[in-house]
Amino acid sequence: MKILMVLTSHDTLGDTGKKTGFWLEEFAAPYFRFADAGADIVVASPAGGQPPLDPKSNEPDFQTDDTHRFEADEDAKAQLAATVRLDSVDLGDFDAVFYPGGHGPLWDLAEDRDSISLIENAIAAETPVALVCHAPGVLRHVTGSDGEPLVKGRKVTGFTNGEEEGVGLTDVVPFLVEDELIKLGGDYSKGPDWGSYVVTDGILITGQNPSSSAEAATALIDLLQKG
Repeated sequence: MKILMVLTSHDTLGDTGKKTGFWLEEFAAPYFRFADAGADIVVASPAGGQPPLDPKSNEPDFQTDDTHRFEADEDAKAQLAATVRLDSVDLGDFDAVFYPGGHGPLWDLAEDRDSISLIENAIAAETPVALVCHAPGVLRHVTGSDGEPLVKGRKVTGFTNGEEEGVGLTDVVPFLVEDELIKLGGDYSKGPDWGSYVVTDGILITGQNPSSSAEAATALIDLLQKG
């Protein structure tokens, strides 16, 4: 079992002067679910190298057992620091793809041709794809074999408008994940803000928020193990 994790390379939070990137829990929790299941993990990003960490996700209030485990795992930290360039990835080498969120993906991965092609080719090859929190927003330009938006008619979830309002970034982000998925024709649903909520539609798995990252990773592993 070989899993590709795709992270953002974008570190600027709009015009706020603040930094953003990927959300630590959304990387750490899936990473260790995959590792504990015996998977080989490759981490990629558009620019390669060390991806930017959203500094807020490293604050004490947002630490979990998984983030503490990550901070103590030198091998995991070394792997994160040396992500491969996304344009060098061969999808055929992998059994599944997982996208952690954070606000960064809304700026780069949502518009990145390599990411768009990767997801389109994965779905066409029946390779499962899972995306958490803001990462379902990277589906905005992804189309299916019929040329329609990939999410059209599919059951999906992602960071809610209420959650975005809760972090005060409604007017900062380039688009709202919930609104975008609905606009594209997705059968969007959500659970309570900040609670774990994961939706599986065939080989597409989406999670609502950081709390959903471990459950989404487990759903992906279950899908792979069922073949």
